[in-house]
Amino acid sequence: FLYFVFQPENLQKNWLREFYQVVHAHKPHFMALHCQEFGGKNYEASIIFAPPFIFSISSFSFRELLSSDAMKDYNRARVYLDENYKSQEHFTALGSFYFLHESLKNIYQFDFKAKKYKKVTGKEIYSDTLESTPMLEKEKFPQDYFPECKWSRKGFIRTRWCITDCAFDLVNIHLFHDASNLIAWETSPSVYSGIRHKALGYVLDRIIDQRFEKVSYFVFGDFNFRLDAKAVVEATMQTIRAADTNEVVKLIFRESDNDLFFNNLMPSKLFDYFNLFFFRDNNGTALLEFDRELSVFKDRLYELDISFPPSYPYSEDSSQGKQYMNTRCPAWCDRILMSHSAKELILKSENDEKIVIYDHIGPNVCMGDHKPVFLSFRIAAGAGKPIANVHKCCVVQ
Repeated sequence: FLYFVFQPENLQKNWLREFYQVVHAHKPHFMALHCQEFGGKNYEASIIFAPPFIFSISSFSFRELLSSDAMKDYNRARVYLDENYKSQEHFTALGSFYFLHESLKNIYQFDFKAKKYKKVTGKEIYSDTLESTPMLEKEKFPQDYFPECKWSRKGFIRTRWCITDCAFDLVNIHLFHDASNLIAWETSPSVYSGIRHKALGYVLDRIIDQRFEKVSYFVFGDFNFRLDAKAVVEATMQTIRAADTNEVVKLIFRESDNDLFFNNLMPSKLFDYFNLFFFRDNNGTALLEFDRELSVFKDRLYELDISFPPSYPYSEDSSQGKQYMNTRCPAWCDRILMSHSAKELILKSENDEKIVIYDHIGPNVCMGDHKPVFLSFRIAAGAGKPIANVHKCCVVQ
């Protein structure tokens, strides 16, 4: 999985170099690339660059990626780009890219309308109105899920694949952010955590509903999971209130026992801290105890152990590849989660623990405000047979 905020003039070179390095190191045969907010977070303003800017997403993906030495052996591809920015009812700004190596035989993708698998051949791009594309399900979350955001693009895209008797769903997801540092701090868990919980639960219910056969699934994208701010900020605190309304407008913190100390915390985008080392020491593992949002779904979702630093919010200054911005508390927003049955599909070797790798990309260079995260693994031949009784089209090659 790769999360990428597209800024062609500053980031494309870095992004391609780091991406190719991962491809070269792991040599995947099936590659799924999930993007959120492609076209930029201010999409309506970014559209003034069309067609060169918006089209550069597809040309970037195919002409740059597939024409490179690193991608020359991927002879089939499917790309789904939600470019219909004028439709507030449906627009998600999600992009899902899938690349298949020439060595893979008999790869099938599910047609949700016809309710059957179709063999994947050639390279195809789908964009604009994805609602009419039967090879996926796309949905934007209802506006009342997050009323504070007037024009939310949060939602998900789902595709289904069958490879060597293994049928599985791949879900590109973008959940709601924290709109205010102060509101996020007020309760534990925060009100925003509750909103994300509701939205993710909705997606999982859709995946396993009765319309289609149940299969294993992988859900990956920007979950916007945040640390439990109230628990993190264990410090002496001074509250600054507005003179006229008595509303809390600012919090000032002093040094805490755990050496994590803050200057101040303001509602929108100021989370000013002194001790950056705390977030980077040992990949920030001391903060994992405050990463609690996934615990609600422990019976439905599994995640490999995190061994990389918080993926957000990094500086967008191209010269500051390791620097976090003082806007939000660093957190593991970008994740790759899976059903417990999907966990069983992953081939693990007692002799080589490196077969399954969960890591981030571009640790030392600017990749945007999020660091891309990836999962590399092998599927055991025939691992899906117990649940693939209707997928006789898929033969191990």
